Parts: sequence; structure tokens; C-alpha cells
Amino acid sequence: MHMIERTPPAHTLGPLAALQVRFSGAFRRLRRDTRAVAMIEAAFTVPTLLFTGFAGLEISNLMITHTRVSGIALSVADNASRIASGSNLAVPQVREVDVNDVFTGAQLQSGALDIATNGRVIVSSLETNATGGQWIHWQRCFGAKQYSSTYGEQGTGAVGNSFAGMGPAGREVQAASGAPVMFVEVYYDYIPFMFGSFIGTKRIRYTAAFGVRDARDTSQIFNPAPAATARTCTAGLPSGDDD
Repeated sequence: MHMIERTPPAHTLGPLAALQVRFSGAFRRLRRDTRAVAMIEAAFTVPTLLFTGFAGLEISNLMITHTRVSGIALSVADNASRIASGSNLAVPQVREVDVNDVFTGAQLQSGALDIATNGRVIVSSLETNATGGQWIHWQRCFGAKQYSSTYGEQGTGAVGNSFAGMGPAGREVQAASGAPVMFVEVYYDYIPFMFGSFIGTKRIRYTAAFGVRDARDTSQIFNPAPAATARTCTAGLPSGDDD
């Protein structure tokens, strides 16, 4: 014969034992209760799914922005390598208004990114000096963000052969004699649209270089009447290495 053990009534036990009995009974009832299981599961899984989905959107938007900034750098370098004004009777000249037109094109291409407000475009004319060394003959900038060129300011390398060129160490872009290179640096401050308070502003930076297509007068940037605004570069924030 099996003996059935029964829990004594709570009123026959001491205060502590009675409390244990009540908790034990409540736990057994909770363990057997299957109501609202789907709601509890959703409470755990939905926030994770939402976070994963929004993180995917943020990453996708960042990748698209990288692609667009890279495209702006390539377009600016390509357009700058083509600009020149003149006739068949004289060597074409590069004018300030031509450089400004290149910057206008960059702003139009940036669209909602608004490179004029949120970025900086730096165009450098990399040439050779009198002794064959690399030389940043002139440099023009566009955009409200005060970044400086990573590889040198206007006038760098004017004398001697110590300046290796523009670009990462060991992979510098160099100009040949009589063949300038338009070297472009584009900086853009990316502000995340969902996780800005956690991630903060991310700097995107791309470079591009194109050799000048045709012969041009490289003695200076001309500015005939009516004179255009010369977008010279002022000292700005240190740009650092590639992101």
C-alpha cells in the first residue's frame, strides 16, 4: 500500500513554512500555465528583430554613402583633368571659373548629401618643379568642413626632390614632366540616421587622381574679367589617414 503525502494546511504551519508552501504552490501553478506564451515570446524576440532590421538599414545607408562619396571623388578628378579654355592659336588656360564649375558639379552630384555643407573637396595640381621633383603647384577647396589635405598644401615640394608625391606612403601618385595630375580628396561627415547618439559622426574620405588630358598652360590659374572667386584653401582640421 502506497502512502500519499499531503501538504499540511497553511494555517497549521509556522509563518515561514506557510510562506514556503504558498510560494511552492504558486510556482507549480505558473509552471503548468501556458496562457500568453506567444506574447511572452514576442516580448523577447521583437526588440531583437527590430534592432537587427534597423542596424541593417543603417549599414546599407552607410555603404551607399561610401559609394556616392567615392563617385564624387572620381568625377571631380576626371572633370578637373579636362578643364581648359582657349583657342587653337594659344595653349588653353585653366581659370578660376573653370575650377568653380567643377565644384558646382560636385555639389549637384552629391544631392541630399550636400557636400557643400557636410563635406570638403580638395583639388590639387600635382606637377614637377624646376629640378624634376614633385610639386603641389596650386590647390583649391570647396565645402564648409575645414579639413586640410593629408598629403600637403599648396607649394609643397616647390624646391628640391624630397616630396615623394601625393598618396599613401609607398604608393604615391607622381606627375611626369609637362603632364600634371589632378589629385582630389573628398571628405564627408556621415551622421547616422538611427544610431547617431551611439555611433556619432563618421568621417568618410576618398581620393582619386587623373592625368591632364590635353596640353594646358600650367604657369598659373588665370582669372580674367569678370573675375571669379578663388576658392583657396585655409588651414583646417587635420585630416589623418584613410577611414
